[in-house]
Amino acid sequence: MNRWAREPLPGGGLVLAVSGRPGPASLRFETADDGRLLLSQGERPMLLGRSRETTGCCRDLHLHRLTGYRSPLPPLRSSEMRSGVNWAHWYARRLEENDEVPLHDGRWGFSEKAVFQPGIWSEDFVGEWPGGCLELYCGGGWHGVLPLRRLSPPDAPRVKAYRRHAREGTLAPVLLWWVSFLDGWLILDGHDRAVAALAEGGVPVCTQVTRVPDDEHWRSATADVTQAYERHMEGLASCPEGPETERRRVTVEQGYGDTLASLPYEGAATRSWPLPGGAAAWDGIADRVRFRVPE
Repeated sequence: MNRWAREPLPGGGLVLAVSGRPGPASLRFETADDGRLLLSQGERPMLLGRSRETTGCCRDLHLHRLTGYRSPLPPLRSSEMRSGVNWAHWYARRLEENDEVPLHDGRWGFSEKAVFQPGIWSEDFVGEWPGGCLELYCGGGWHGVLPLRRLSPPDAPRVKAYRRHAREGTLAPVLLWWVSFLDGWLILDGHDRAVAALAEGGVPVCTQVTRVPDDEHWRSATADVTQAYERHMEGLASCPEGPETERRRVTVEQGYGDTLASLPYEGAATRSWPLPGGAAAWDGIADRVRFRVPE
């Protein structure tokens, strides 16, 4: 039986603790040998990826997406977008009710994200379909946004309706899933809303779904941070008293408090599962869709 527990986050977000869904998740990443990657929704393949090393530890991840992705959200009506609903809570409820989502046992954060680094919604927004290539840099990743279906043109009827909402400031957020090993986001819902916001010269306001640490992991991290804090304070205790030592003490205490407050909500690693059938199964799908990776 699925169980859900909610914990509020500052700024109107929440953490959803999921149990009864041990995995694999319905919307899940699966891996096989030699850089093979598959995103599936239920039994349907949605995305094929194959990584190749370029220089040093940098890699290119070549992609091919397939049609048939199903959003976990029902279509949004104009009245809902103008209702002033708390979108993080609303989206969490919809994902609770849907099986074809990335949620599995653990803690999941739902929070608003309105500020992005430059280039994420331009240079690193994968607008082409069905292919694409992500440059995964050493220690940094890719840091962009990947749609899971073909984007509509800016003058499509639904996009034009959403553009009015964008101008009014009532456009519902795009729902993003943060994927740690890509260092980027997948669009779970709101492809047309993203196009509308960009067509109006803005950056989409988003709600991001992020896996956050389970209790035992962040409590263990808390113990490590506390030990480091205590060692630092012991070192300061041997310093001569004065304004500089006091300033350092205040800085350490503030940093310790801020770190403790953030540990339960920092992003955790996105889980993947072994692909049943391994490389041969991946190659069979690639052959059917005629996906070829440059050598």
